[in-house]
Amino acid sequence: MFKIAVLASGGGTDLQSVIDAVNEGYIENCSIEAVICDRPGIYALDRAKKNNIPTYVFDRKIYKEKVSNCILDILDGKVDLIVCAGWLSILKGDLISRFKNRMINIHPSLIPSFCGRGMYGIKVHESAIEYGVKVSGCTVHFVDDGTDSGPIIVQKVVPVLFGDTPKTLQSRILEEEHKALPEVVRLISLGKVKISGRKVNILD
Repeated sequence: MFKIAVLASGGGTDLQSVIDAVNEGYIENCSIEAVICDRPGIYALDRAKKNNIPTYVFDRKIYKEKVSNCILDILDGKVDLIVCAGWLSILKGDLISRFKNRMINIHPSLIPSFCGRGMYGIKVHESAIEYGVKVSGCTVHFVDDGTDSGPIIVQKVVPVLFGDTPKTLQSRILEEEHKALPEVVRLISLGKVKISGRKVNILD
């Protein structure tokens, strides 16, 4: 059984896409062992509880720099992969090294554009529209000790239309996020993701 944990900071639609993929058998022989959140009272927790997934909350306002260590204490030796699905806290320290190439994140742009510190949520789409890019999308990448800087696994592209607002672009990209994240979890669970330096090879 391939075991994963999901980290979420908000409504949890990306989390839901993974839950659905597991429940529907798209990701086979996989169990979600935990959902960990850095804010109390968010809907991601409700989604987990509806699916009988154990939940943990490490409020970033209280735990601050200790959030990563708390996550490591819960997950070390317990899961094969950590999935950051709309997770906003910066991860660091031993958690990064212990889960090297075993922790992924989804970002709502085509990295290396519109990413890094301060680039999250609607700000990403505001920046893309302001810059005038013709395409945007989402990126699933491995987590390293930088911000949105780990090796890229999968990217999905959407057009940026002339009349787009940040909200309409966000909505279109979110649809692709809900495809990309389960796809990558499935590929990793099947052993089809191989890393060489910064390059990631997806095996047939």
